[in-house]
Amino acid sequence: MPPVRALGDGAILVPRPAGSDAAALLRALRREPAIADVVVTEDDVGLYFHGEASRDEARAAMARAAAEPPVAEAARWIAIGVRYDGPDLDHVARASGLAVDEVIARHAASDYVVAMLGFLPGFAYLRGLDPRLHLPRREVPRPRIAAGSVAIGGPYAGVYPFDSPGGWHLLGSALDLDPFALEAGDRVRFVPA
Repeated sequence: MPPVRALGDGAILVPRPAGSDAAALLRALRREPAIADVVVTEDDVGLYFHGEASRDEARAAMARAAAEPPVAEAARWIAIGVRYDGPDLDHVARASGLAVDEVIARHAASDYVVAMLGFLPGFAYLRGLDPRLHLPRREVPRPRIAAGSVAIGGPYAGVYPFDSPGGWHLLGSALDLDPFALEAGDRVRFVPA
């Protein structure tokens, strides 16, 4: 059994099995009666169990989910309309050696997958960003980014679900996106408005 770390009295952190599918893990673990909530990241799985459940029950649930053969399910596709008017467009263009129009075209041409949720409730880390747009986080994070801001940071794209601080590069604003619309495994396409 992989090493397990306690997260207080009601949760554990378990390494994510190599090659596991985030959406399949979520589906399997959500069926477990001992598990109250699940957070899947690229490296770990947080298992939050009901007060009456034990760490051993949560570990056993994880073992069952990891052993379950993946069931092929059609990915859910979500289109996100974007107004590309972000304050960092010019900086991203200069840093990537591209014209602003090319930054927008490359961002919108990619097919993304929700790799994990985190940082804020509903914040989806989207894999699939064009490698020319991989930029490190800003040196100085902004104290407030508006909800719905479409951003890139490192190998990820994302949409800030709520007003919050943040250090990613802002490309634009999402149009009418529910802050909890995305789940691990979803496929995403950005559509210029």
